[in-house]
Amino acid sequence: MFKKLYTYRFEFFFFSQIAILFGSLIIPEELFENIVSPVLFEINLLAGILLVSKKEKLMWFLTVLLIISAFIFGTNLMENKNQGFLNFLRMITYFLFYIIVTYEIISQVWRVKVVNTNVIFGLISGYIALGLIGFFICISIEMAHPNSFEGILASTTLTDSLMYYSYVTLLTIGYGDILPVTQLAQKAAILIGLVGQIYLVIITAIVVGKYINQTK
Repeated sequence: MFKKLYTYRFEFFFFSQIAILFGSLIIPEELFENIVSPVLFEINLLAGILLVSKKEKLMWFLTVLLIISAFIFGTNLMENKNQGFLNFLRMITYFLFYIIVTYEIISQVWRVKVVNTNVIFGLISGYIALGLIGFFICISIEMAHPNSFEGILASTTLTDSLMYYSYVTLLTIGYGDILPVTQLAQKAAILIGLVGQIYLVIITAIVVGKYINQTK
C-alpha cells in the first residue's frame, strides 16, 4: 500500500499545494485563513514526508517538524497570548520543511531517466514550492520588521498579499502594486526572482532535454 502511494508522491504534493494556493477562492476568507489553510499545510507536510520516505532520517526529521507545526496550530486555536511568537516559529518550521522537500524534489527530478506524467507533476511541484519558500521568507521579514512591504490593501490579509507578491516576483511579472521598502525585503525580492529563473533555465531545461531524447 505504502509503495503504491509513493508512486503518486508528486501528485499528492502537487494537489495539496493547489488547495493551499486557491482554496480561499471557494472558502470564506476568515475560515480559510484561521482553520483551513493551516490544515492544508499539515496535509502538504504529510505529502512531503511521503516524498522523502525512502530516506529514513530525513523522514523522521520532517515528522518532527510536522508535530511542531501541528502543536503550534492547536495552541493558536486556544488563543494563546504568545500567538505572535508561535506564528513566527511556525513560519520558520514551514520554511525548513519546504527547503528540504524542494531540494528532494529537484534531486529526484534531476536523477530520473524516463520522463512521464509523474515527473511533470514533480517539476511543477518544485516550482510551486519555491513560491511558498519565498512567501515564508517575506512573511517572516514582515513579522520581524513590520511595514517592510508597502501596498498591502486593508481588504486583504497579510498572508494572501505576501503569497501573491512571492509568486508575482517568482514569475518575474512585477506589477509593482506591492513594494519591498526595506533593504532586507528588497534582497528577498532579488533572491526569489533569481531562484525562479535558475529553476526554469536549468531544471526545466534538463527535463525537457531528457524528454526530447526519450522520444527520439
